[in-house]
Amino acid sequence: MIKRVNPEFLAGLESFTDFDFKVEHLESMREGMAQAVLPLTSTETVNIINKTITGIDDNEIRVRIYKPAHQHQELPVLLWIHGGGYVLGSIEENDHLCVQVVETANCVVVSVDYRLAPEHPYPAPLEDCYSALAWIADNAAELQIDKNRIGVAGASAGGGLTAGLTLLARDREYPSICFQMPLYPMINDSNDTPSANEITEGMIWNQKTNDFGWKCYLGDLHGHDVPIYAAPARAEDYRNLPYTYTCVGQLDPFRDETITYVSKLAQAGVDVEFHLYPGAYHGFESLNPQSELAQKVIKEYVNAIKVGFERVKATVDQVEEVK
Repeated sequence: MIKRVNPEFLAGLESFTDFDFKVEHLESMREGMAQAVLPLTSTETVNIINKTITGIDDNEIRVRIYKPAHQHQELPVLLWIHGGGYVLGSIEENDHLCVQVVETANCVVVSVDYRLAPEHPYPAPLEDCYSALAWIADNAAELQIDKNRIGVAGASAGGGLTAGLTLLARDREYPSICFQMPLYPMINDSNDTPSANEITEGMIWNQKTNDFGWKCYLGDLHGHDVPIYAAPARAEDYRNLPYTYTCVGQLDPFRDETITYVSKLAQAGVDVEFHLYPGAYHGFESLNPQSELAQKVIKEYVNAIKVGFERVKATVDQVEEVK
């Protein structure tokens, strides 16, 4: 398997210590990962604001807002959902990416600090994301955002929450989402696709670690009647979902569930852009950010956010011209 890895991505793979997941170790793992992150403060171009909102269980949810330093008009907004297998990750770990999105797509970004499993299994993490989404729409004037141009994005488990959230918002009929970007999403709890069976160990994320993540996230639901909002690969109706961009590495255990998801979206009439990267394992671009291909990939999906918002504006402008 190692022979198939793109040489640009070998350094990141070799420097990574494989996850040795045990529930009793999660707290120390989270603390160690948090200490390794140096949160950004506001930059010359982007203001970063921390805020606390109230969730469905009257729980406090931290959100981190990234806004252009000199904002003079309503802008589109992206809800960013971090990854971490539903058990790890923090709101600050994607600061640089969120700033890049603001600068490139000329939008506002809101990152949500959802509760983690297994302490808070489904539906708590998803409901926290929905609370943040609804809060964005409800406070459009305060945030100076266009509530007709709301997008959702995330990677890995964040991609799974993105896919589940768009289904949930569609079925609850609020808010309206115009764009989603579930990058190499964690959406299939069966964990038995050909790519999952192929990537059984190593490679950052694999069938073994994936099984741990799903058991923690689903809790008592694991192996039973799992809702489509928890595992979006189980959905049968993908109609009326927003324009979608996604990608996955060929050596990612999520390869086949992503390909199947993209196919079902396309068959349901959803416009989709999809990229498959040979020689790439799970999270390859974040572990090798200076590599030529990683920079290309990040530039592509950040630009996809801009395109997703511009599609909506172009449609609105066309309607206005007809009037």
